[in-house]
Amino acid sequence: MFEWLSHFSSSMGMTAYITHPACFGHNMGEGHPEAPARLSAIRDRLMSAQLFDFLQEVEAPLVSDIQLARVHPTRYLNYLESVQPDTGTYRVDTDTAMNSGTLKAARYAAGAVVKAVDMVMNEEVPNAFCAVRPPGHHAETEKAMGFCFFNNVAVGAMHAIAEYRLERVAIIDFDVHHGNGTEEIFKDEDRVMLLSCFQHPFFPYCGDKPIGSNPNIINTPMKSGTRGAEFRDMVSEVWLPKLHAFEPQLVFICAGFDAHLEDEMGNFGLVEADYKWVTQQIMLIAQLYCNGKIVSSLEGGYTLSPLARSVAEHVKVLAGV
Repeated sequence: MFEWLSHFSSSMGMTAYITHPACFGHNMGEGHPEAPARLSAIRDRLMSAQLFDFLQEVEAPLVSDIQLARVHPTRYLNYLESVQPDTGTYRVDTDTAMNSGTLKAARYAAGAVVKAVDMVMNEEVPNAFCAVRPPGHHAETEKAMGFCFFNNVAVGAMHAIAEYRLERVAIIDFDVHHGNGTEEIFKDEDRVMLLSCFQHPFFPYCGDKPIGSNPNIINTPMKSGTRGAEFRDMVSEVWLPKLHAFEPQLVFICAGFDAHLEDEMGNFGLVEADYKWVTQQIMLIAQLYCNGKIVSSLEGGYTLSPLARSVAEHVKVLAGV
């Protein structure tokens, strides 16, 4: 059924794998789950699976102030600059801290998603995966939280709308936590569809009630203990019909893997096969409506082995391997 995916990817070039060494420079302290080792574990797994033979490695650029300002106002950027420490860490909340390398890492993380949009929209690659940190989907317009400072995918989506005049951009978020920042940013922007599945009640303890006027924000809170069969039923019955009706011109994935059965952060029970399956469904939608254009960006996933294994399955599908 999915044989054409491999042909499609190979006919347009290799999947872009976009990252930057600066993403290792952000460190919130010893023992923090959102650690530089996450990127090392992913790279090691992709290397052991020989997946880099099918990827085009790209070094992320710095995001520009103009690109950031489409989502985050200057006063917020100035605030973050003012509290970033030269040594040690500064906590913006109980879970989220900055060190001297945080904003540099965050600017490259957002820049990676912007670069991915440009490469995909200009048909240099069929799709892209951004292996970046800090993550982004909890970052609101003027609030850093949940390990996030800039909303990477939101910056990319607004770049796509501004520079490529897109009218229908879909964001699919399967992290175990609700993408509250993405919802807050696009709550009144009906050019953006947000499909967010998440454990509820659970951090950030929202998403069960609409907060704006955008009819294309589709939140699907699911109970603790949700397993793959229930997740797949939800995708088939809720997400896919919405995506077919929306006919997206570009698809983003907030690729969080902390809904994995082995991840200690949440209490869902997805496994690698579920991430493979949902990526296949997204690929089919993208091929139908936007010539396969997908930009995926790493969000959660904190237990290293299942994170790395799940990313590998996700990237295999994107690359048509």
